[in-house]
Amino acid sequence: MSFMSASTKLSNSVKALCFLAQSAPDPRNSTEISNHTGVNASKLRKLLSELAKHDIIKTIQGASGGFTLAKAPYEIDLQEIYCALEDRKAFYLDITENPEREMVQSSLVNLFFLDLFSEIQVEIEDKMKKITLSQILDQIAEKNYAEKSRCSRADAEIK
Repeated sequence: MSFMSASTKLSNSVKALCFLAQSAPDPRNSTEISNHTGVNASKLRKLLSELAKHDIIKTIQGASGGFTLAKAPYEIDLQEIYCALEDRKAFYLDITENPEREMVQSSLVNLFFLDLFSEIQVEIEDKMKKITLSQILDQIAEKNYAEKSRCSRADAEIK
């Protein structure tokens, strides 16, 4: 069984979704998406399948088929993408209790971390709900423009 961390699944899925948004309305197949994003095609197909199950992308059958966004980029947020990929919270704390040798201090430390991670989880979910795919695309475009401008200035200085 292959293991991929939640952050890798989220990052790879966002790469694929950004490519689909930039390619809209044309559908793209998994090989094209893989080639453009650098994400392993097999892992990518699993992610795309999960995103399709949750109506984030849609599958178009046929020779010219592939994947497209099921809704506009401003309607897709990071929390929705994350929830489509993961069946547990971002901060999952597995506390194994030993009822036969329960120690008060150990239980209190466990409760401390449960409370802390619950608070952090709420903060993460709230923040992820506010970040849309279109905002990510805008930030990428800004950074790309800034990088191209920097390279152009460096080229001009060399000449």
